[in-house]
Amino acid sequence: MFQIMERRVEPPVSGRGAQGALVPTRFGLATREVDGDWRDHVEKLDGPPVKLRTTVTEEQPKTILTFNTSPDVPFDRSVNAYRGCEHGCVYCFARPTHAYHDLSPGLDFETKLFAKPDAARLLRETLAKPRYRPRPIAMGTNTDPYQPIERQYRITRQVLEVCLDAAHPVTITTKSDRVLDDLDLLSKLAERRLVAVSVSVTSLDPKLSGMLEPRAAAPAKRLAALGRLVEAGVPVHCSVSPIIPAITDQFMEEIVARAAAVGVRSAGWIPLRLPHEVAPLFREWLSVHFPERGDKVMAIVRAIRGGRDNDPDFFTRMKPSGVWADLFRARFVLACKRAGIGKERFELDCTRFHRPSIGGQMRLL
Repeated sequence: MFQIMERRVEPPVSGRGAQGALVPTRFGLATREVDGDWRDHVEKLDGPPVKLRTTVTEEQPKTILTFNTSPDVPFDRSVNAYRGCEHGCVYCFARPTHAYHDLSPGLDFETKLFAKPDAARLLRETLAKPRYRPRPIAMGTNTDPYQPIERQYRITRQVLEVCLDAAHPVTITTKSDRVLDDLDLLSKLAERRLVAVSVSVTSLDPKLSGMLEPRAAAPAKRLAALGRLVEAGVPVHCSVSPIIPAITDQFMEEIVARAAAVGVRSAGWIPLRLPHEVAPLFREWLSVHFPERGDKVMAIVRAIRGGRDNDPDFFTRMKPSGVWADLFRARFVLACKRAGIGKERFELDCTRFHRPSIGGQMRLL
């Protein structure tokens, strides 16, 4: 049965992507609900609720390198310097990970963040182990390594310094032009074929981006960052993602064209994924911002996911199917052909790797 989209009565949460903070029931956690009568009473006495603020908790993990055997992703190891992401992208597939902290994948995911200040030290110790064998480390696979708090913590930069010191290849995925803060390191890594950067561009409408991904860089800044990276000789990829049917797919061709105009020669697209708690969060977002279009959006999403909000199965979860998926795929291929863009597989060099010293001075060269 199709669900009819209804407009949410409450006003939108300003400056945030998620519109609620419900704790998931998958793990039997205690749920939290806002008491409407109590809130009305408080607002009459004290005015509107206090604006949500971002808090950061520092973590001290024992390891920093995560390995996976998924057949659907092109990497087998990753580093995530942060948990949660202040960018607040409502569609973020990583949101359900916050449930492991007994927190909401909604507003908690983008306001209650975790940082790992010892990430670089832990990575250095791992790379120095005699049995370690290098393959490209992926950054930005779960949360953005260049989200706003990176400017304060600089954990991503420290990790890149370790990779440069050890001549270890690394890939970066981001939605932020803050990646240019590390252009000096990225240029050195690129000279030795040790880095590739992917910048995601979702739409070209800053107002829409402000609703979808409220604290990420504006689309124009991301495209400008792609151009700067190209000029610096850094291998770059433009990821047109996620493609949200009837919301962002209208920008597909122009994003490809603008990326090509700044010198990008590699592009790809990723369809919207709504695992676990992301689906109800996205439905709630639609009910606030696009109630008249929500039913159409979700109908197309289900059409490309075998009749479900999300396809969790290996081998098919990243490959939408059906008429709508075929249409998006054909449009993207044609756009790339017109723009002279392909989809490169960046071959990074693992042969230069040497084990870093522990507690000593970095080589850098």
